[in-house]
Amino acid sequence: MSIKTKRIGSNFVKEISYILMNEVKDPNVKDVTITSCDVTNDLSFAKVYVMTSKKEDIDKTLDSLNNAANFIELQLSKKVDIRKMPQISFHYDNSIEYGEKIEQKIKELKSQNKLN
Repeated sequence: MSIKTKRIGSNFVKEISYILMNEVKDPNVKDVTITSCDVTNDLSFAKVYVMTSKKEDIDKTLDSLNNAANFIELQLSKKVDIRKMPQISFHYDNSIEYGEKIEQKIKELKSQNKLN
């Protein structure tokens, strides 16, 4: 990922967060946090990673976000000066759960070593 795409992704995180908070009317997306955005080098696609406090509703939230993607792209094109607007798709960011799982494994290994 180049510096340009990182900068664009960072700007997208900020602007999409604003759009979701102030312009999208769907109640399913109100408690969503945008964690990161990966933009391809040719600016064709942007993967937006999100988290929500309601893990049981994540499928419904992702469906709502992906249904609103065209509206979000349109609003984003008004806020960000970019030659080509990437196609946006939303994905669940499971990095915190993954980190907790790794931390639990490390604790298990440490406790096993203390017993031996």
